[in-house]
Amino acid sequence: MSEVKISAAEVKKLRDQTGAGMMDCKKALTEAEGDYEKAIDYLRKKGQKMAGKRADRDAKEGVVIAVTSDNGSTGVVLRLSCETDFVSKNEDFVNLAKSFADIALKALPNSIEELNALSFGDTTIAEKCTEQIGVIGEKIEVSQYSKLEADGGQVVPYIHMGYRAGVIVALNKAGDNVVEPGKNVAMQVAAMKPVAVDKDGVDSDTIAREIEVGKEQAREAGKPEAMIEKIAMGKLNKFYKERTLLNQAYVKDSSMNVAGYLQTIDKELTVTAFKSIQLG
Repeated sequence: MSEVKISAAEVKKLRDQTGAGMMDCKKALTEAEGDYEKAIDYLRKKGQKMAGKRADRDAKEGVVIAVTSDNGSTGVVLRLSCETDFVSKNEDFVNLAKSFADIALKALPNSIEELNALSFGDTTIAEKCTEQIGVIGEKIEVSQYSKLEADGGQVVPYIHMGYRAGVIVALNKAGDNVVEPGKNVAMQVAAMKPVAVDKDGVDSDTIAREIEVGKEQAREAGKPEAMIEKIAMGKLNKFYKERTLLNQAYVKDSSMNVAGYLQTIDKELTVTAFKSIQLG
């Protein structure tokens, strides 16, 4: 039987849909005897085999995307991970992450598992990742995901240069006048890495650990036992000041904290929640 001739147009069509290299697309079409759907299946199977081989690899690089709805009522942030910064800087990889984020924003899944099951064209996000493992030759996965709903306020996004970090911040008020301060606070989150909005948001395990560390440090410094508890509580208050968002010194003007900065915009303006994902 004579070999099926594959046109350049057919190869390009398959490449445009899958992102696979020209030679891989030509081979897939040749193996599939020109059948376009079988060629796609060929590339997906290649990805599945490659995924099995790379399952234990570390995917420490990637991109973080943060997006919000047109009216600012909802927002999502996710990380699409890969193994090398060479891949993470590829425009097609970044655009794939953006596509996943847009899909997540519409569906607002509750977990990565639900996100991976969402439709991506005629496949799913999880299957698209597997396909791209075969195309790129690296482990690729959506490794982190969070969402926020403003509940009457507004969600504001921020993506750090080079897609190294993404933040979404929920404010208690909405409108054009809160977009810039919202972005400034999101930049604060990316830079200062707070653990909670305020001290009420710090979990009990963290509080207990900070108190215990404070006591141990005081004992090692030779402080009297009667003062240990007081010193530990003082260190806890310092922790709140340094690690909770509203109490942190505002990075653009250290004469006020973040809560004070927001009050210069609107006396009642505050942050109700934030989600942050960072590489590294």
